[in-house]
Amino acid sequence: MQKPRQGIDLNTLILSHRDCLDHDMGPGHPERPDRVRVIERILEHERFQTLAREAAPRGTSEQILRVHPESHLRRLEEAVPHQGLTHLDGDTCLSPGTMDAALRSVGGACLAVDEVMARKVDNAFVATRPPGHHAETATAMGFCFFNNAAIAARHARAVHGVERVAIMDFDVHHGNGTQDIFWNDPHVLYASTHEMPLYPGTGALNETGEHNNICNAPLSAGDDGVHFKQAMNTRILPAIEAFSPDLIIISAGFDAHARDPLANINLVESDFAWATGKLMDIAEKKSSGRILSLLEGGYDLEGLSRSVAAHVMMLSGMAGR
Repeated sequence: MQKPRQGIDLNTLILSHRDCLDHDMGPGHPERPDRVRVIERILEHERFQTLAREAAPRGTSEQILRVHPESHLRRLEEAVPHQGLTHLDGDTCLSPGTMDAALRSVGGACLAVDEVMARKVDNAFVATRPPGHHAETATAMGFCFFNNAAIAARHARAVHGVERVAIMDFDVHHGNGTQDIFWNDPHVLYASTHEMPLYPGTGALNETGEHNNICNAPLSAGDDGVHFKQAMNTRILPAIEAFSPDLIIISAGFDAHARDPLANINLVESDFAWATGKLMDIAEKKSSGRILSLLEGGYDLEGLSRSVAAHVMMLSGMAGR
């Protein structure tokens, strides 16, 4: 049973930046600037006014190169158009503002690590775009250019000496990029719930990594919160707890919401809040409470804003008030 969190005041940091509005992959694209606008609007509500807020800084080459080769970074920099769009694949393209936005996502993720590790805040939510979990070591894909969660994990290890990082990804699409990057890294656990079969086609139960550090819990089209909680309780949460992480990073995609047009899982905002609380429980037991969250997917604007509100309310201790 989820333990009540009412009355617990947690210092939650919200990180974002206006540059994230300038990445635009064209009319009708689901990964659009309005995603950040609706999150900003919901977090302007009176109940969120006490939360700490900072502008996400630009990420650095040093941070990116801990995960991606220099050739990947240079290829993207050179492909940014002066006007119009440069298509990398059928779903992913660069606009003139893409690189600035992507660097804010990287920088926000790394600053969240810094603030949480220094105990300046209890936890953090990074409300930036583009997302990152499909970006493989040397391939941008699936709306993603740099793998923000992977960069944050490597930053935590390189700068703060963190021994073990757990990344939990509840985006409805499997984070093939994060799995690819950490497949042979015993210091990082990647755990994911996702719809299968669905883009990108990875995430089967038997994909476990070279060090048993990958834990996938695929869901089927039509599954709801009951199935999600079962997957979390039987596979994901025990694996994270057994790993005993020093830091937990949530790849927080909200496209498993019942309203989302890109998938067929029927979660509601209370399911995301429940999962957030469960991960916070493990963080309190294993990671001295150190946990942070990075925005991934979520393409129905109403479902996204309501889910983010529930997620942030749980992070900040306001859930149930």
